[in-house]
Amino acid sequence: MPVPVKIAEIEFRQKAILGEGPVWDDHSGKLYWVDILSGMLHLYDPRIRTNTSFEIGEPIGTAALREQGGLVIASQSGFSFYDPIKDEKIKIEDPESELSGNRFNDGKCDPGGRFWAGTMASDPVEGAGSLYCLHPDLTVELKLPEVTISNGLAWNRNSDRFFFIDTPTRNLYSFDYDKQTGNISNRSVVRVFGEDSGFPDGMTIDQEDFLWVAMYGGGKVVRIHPDHGEIIYEIQVPVPKPTCCTFGGSEMNELYITTCREHMTEKELQKFPLSGSLFKVKLPFSGFPPHRFAG
Repeated sequence: MPVPVKIAEIEFRQKAILGEGPVWDDHSGKLYWVDILSGMLHLYDPRIRTNTSFEIGEPIGTAALREQGGLVIASQSGFSFYDPIKDEKIKIEDPESELSGNRFNDGKCDPGGRFWAGTMASDPVEGAGSLYCLHPDLTVELKLPEVTISNGLAWNRNSDRFFFIDTPTRNLYSFDYDKQTGNISNRSVVRVFGEDSGFPDGMTIDQEDFLWVAMYGGGKVVRIHPDHGEIIYEIQVPVPKPTCCTFGGSEMNELYITTCREHMTEKELQKFPLSGSLFKVKLPFSGFPPHRFAG
């Protein structure tokens, strides 16, 4: 039986070098997202289709919402609080202060209000990165060492499974997860992606616990069964490098997709001029509002 396919449409034209990390703010009805290599945090308002940008001053891998307002971010210099209204950044901790060649990449908050974010070498080196967890008391815990490109994260609705992607391995991993402690254990592989499909990048999860994975270099986002890894739905994106996705909108049934233009030739950019833009598709599936940092 063929996999159902929908096509994402351009939502906002942007030339992001490495657009990533979309986070839907269900309180304001706006979307935060980042351009990692430009050090820019963006806030997109879909009602008036405007995009406000905040210059962080260094590569920013990811941002998450705080319960008390504002954001917590993971950037080149580690974990920080950031207030977009005041344009104020307050440093928390840099767990890799001795690794100047590393930077933070993808991340998000878990059901227990912790902020997870992973690192990678700026010029990827196998095993050079790690996955960290910032607890609400602002202590930092190493979760996974020897990661190459720490990427997509997701937790299921029962808060007993954690999903993770280390992009170059082409593996989508599953772990047992304890919401009370944040502990993960018993790693297994949900799916190994073929070389012809691109690389698994950012990820989100829907209300049926199916995973949505952006395929970098594959021009698509795929919906995956969380147990046996079968692809059962596909979103075609009209650029080759989708990077991440998240659900948003008033009914949480609109999938926002970030893309990039890094490592693309002039010829490729002429062919795919919308690379780096924000895309959206309305779906017969819904996601959850994001978890917020409790610290």
